[in-house]
Amino acid sequence: MNEQRDSGRREEFKLDGGKVVEKVKELIHEGNIRRIILKNEEGKTLIEIPLTLGVVGAALLPVLAAVGAIAALAASMTIVVEKME
Repeated sequence: MNEQRDSGRREEFKLDGGKVVEKVKELIHEGNIRRIILKNEEGKTLIEIPLTLGVVGAALLPVLAAVGAIAALAASMTIVVEKME
């Protein structure tokens, strides 16, 4: 797992496809995330997940299923995280 962090409100994580769902769950539990963007190896955005403070539990299951399906197709992905200030 190779992690790169940007300063300020955005962070980027480069992960193997199999570890993406686990990392997205971890980030969501942090609670100060505004948006999560998944990109493929070429930098193309595959999915953007806007998060609000009220999104928890069962409401995230379809999102995590979509993330899992996308991650299964990619050898490695970049997760871009936008945090609230």
